[in-house]
Order: sequence, then structure tokens, then C-alpha cells
Amino acid sequence: MDPLTWFGLFAVSAMLVCYAFEQRSPWWVLGFAGACVLGSTYGFLQGAWPFGGVEAIWSLIALRRWWGLRCG
Repeated sequence: MDPLTWFGLFAVSAMLVCYAFEQRSPWWVLGFAGACVLGSTYGFLQGAWPFGGVEAIWSLIALRRWWGLRCG
């Protein structure tokens, strides 16, 4: 596999792990947001701009959720 494919596999795997554990701590929600940024980056780098855009939106949703858990 080429490096971009490995990067995408890492990003999606990190999203999966963080999503599975997000009930345990708000930090997993933040990790999910970061993994979504990686997934978005992967989508844009491979030329799949709809995937990149949706992942960017998911990262903002997760970041807002993390902020609500931490501060509210």
C-alpha cells in the first residue's frame, strides 16, 4: 500500500477507536474530533472532496460536543 492509503487507514481506525470509547471520557470525544480532521485531510488529499468536507463538518460537531462536555 502507498503512504496515502496507510494514512487513511490510520485516520479511519483512530475514528473507530475513539468513537468506541467516547462514553468513558470527554478526551475520547476530542480524539474523535482530531481523527475526523485526519480523515478530512485524507479525503482532500486523495481527491474525494465530498468525503473530506463531511469529515471536516464531523470534526466541528465533535469539537463542539467536547467543549460542551468540558465546560458545560
